[in-house]
Amino acid sequence: MITFRSRVVRIVRRIPSGSTLTYGEVARRAGNPHAARAVGAILRTNYDPAIPCHRVIRADGGIGGYNRGIRKKKELLRYERGGSTS
Repeated sequence: MITFRSRVVRIVRRIPSGSTLTYGEVARRAGNPHAARAVGAILRTNYDPAIPCHRVIRADGGIGGYNRGIRKKKELLRYERGGSTS
């Protein structure tokens, strides 16, 4: 049986560089549209660089959390979108 956590990780791993999904969209694609907070909890414990959890943002366009710091998340997103990191 594939767990919700493994579905979330698989979905996030496939988000292309320069793109983002919301926590709710990840939850919906993983099979539980009401589990956006659970997606955040799963990603908060991710330290695997192959899982680009910085590409998951809030539904209101806000940056959301990141276990390496909000500043780092913003830098990574800006870099992936072709912007300067300074």
